[in-house]
Amino acid sequence: MKISVECKSPLLQKSLELFLDKYLTTSSRCDIIIRDEACLNDKRCFFIGTDESADLLKPFSKSQLILALERRYEKLSPHKDKKKSSIKIVESESLDFSILEKRIDSLTQEYQSNILRAVKAFYEK
Repeated sequence: MKISVECKSPLLQKSLELFLDKYLTTSSRCDIIIRDEACLNDKRCFFIGTDESADLLKPFSKSQLILALERRYEKLSPHKDKKKSSIKIVESESLDFSILEKRIDSLTQEYQSNILRAVKAFYEK
């Protein structure tokens, strides 16, 4: 999943760049473009705002953002492997667990990085 961020709000722009640093790329090479204004006729556009028509409503958490982007990415990218898609249909319950597993992995990595930062800060004194 390759993402580009094009927001008018500098605060939202920077926050999204920090949240999505490992997914960021240029707008010409991206799968999804995140904007804070509604965009027409661009299926790659992911609109974040307070409108009911927004793909993600403000305020949101990092995990909500990533899950919403993953859902959008799955809709945009056709399933190349039919075997995988048939497995998903048969085991629909595993979909919920895969989303939960991704969320737990994300939270665990975030927690680990926070602990490492705290330990490094302690020993740098």
